Amino acid sequence: MKIAILTGGGDCPGLNAVIRGIVKAKRNEDEVIGFKRGWEGALNNDYVNLTEDDVEGIHLLGGTILGTSRTNPFSVKDGEKRILENFEKDKLDALIAIGGDDTLSVATKFCGLGLKIVGVPKTIDNDVSNTDYTFGFHTAVNVGADAIDRLQSTAKSHGRIMLVELMGRDAGWITLEAGLAAGAHLILIPEFPRTIEEIIEILVKRMKAKGYAVVAVAEGFKPTDLESAIGDKSTIDPFGHIKLGGIAHYLSEVIEERTGYETRSVVLGHLLRGGTPTAFDRILGTRYGVEAMKLVQKEDFGRMVALSGNNIISIPIEYGVTTKKLVPFEYYKLAEMFFG
Repeated sequence: MKIAILTGGGDCPGLNAVIRGIVKAKRNEDEVIGFKRGWEGALNNDYVNLTEDDVEGIHLLGGTILGTSRTNPFSVKDGEKRILENFEKDKLDALIAIGGDDTLSVATKFCGLGLKIVGVPKTIDNDVSNTDYTFGFHTAVNVGADAIDRLQSTAKSHGRIMLVELMGRDAGWITLEAGLAAGAHLILIPEFPRTIEEIIEILVKRMKAKGYAVVAVAEGFKPTDLESAIGDKSTIDPFGHIKLGGIAHYLSEVIEERTGYETRSVVLGHLLRGGTPTAFDRILGTRYGVEAMKLVQKEDFGRMVALSGNNIISIPIEYGVTTKKLVPFEYYKLAEMFFG
């Protein structure tokens, strides 16, 4: 069989472990190629051959050796036709698409057009449905928790309020778990909006009692007082998303103005995406890659690998993209016990 791989959307620690797992699991007669920069490579038929020598040791590295992009072929003129023609030209038997809900939504559409595809869920946001964890999330939480740990001491030394902005467009998993692990005094996530007055009330009470505070806030958090999330609304990606960012800075200015307490903000941004994956993410990525190749070899297409407990299973790709996996109310209530 001739199998193609692509990695689409945001980069993520553990992607290279998946690629390595796929190539290591191939049979002697199988040929594996990798499209460069996700769906962009499939559009332009830009690919590299992938042998065992090419993937030697790459599971230790962050990012993706294939590169990535937020390309949506269905928003490109003749994009659908070009990809179908390239699959025919390259005589591909299957594609393994590694990505989040946008990448996998495109994969789902191409499955409907007859392409033989297996999906691998990837997002540091951990918001793909029907899988317990996505690789990269564990690494992002560790980086976020370490940053919040470090800000605790400087906030306490100066008697400040510190706001830490972490990634999370629609789901606050990273912010919640990093904040909970590091003992943030308030955690603000998209699933559970608060008014600015509620935020200020919690922080004033904290400052009077302890003299400093650290707040973890997801980039997609929107106070109920605002009409929309903070971001660059002039920048829309091919999947219709605005570029989020700036909520921590916005809140820091409002909080300082209304309370008089010195308030600073820090944006972690792409620090959460970069660097060496944790052991957990290397292993999960490897297991996903091996299982994806097994599905291809069994010709069980239109499926996505997933984690259920400690077992790797497969589900229909569309099950992973129909809804987002959001933080449940009970989990957030647990974190609330430690606020203030």
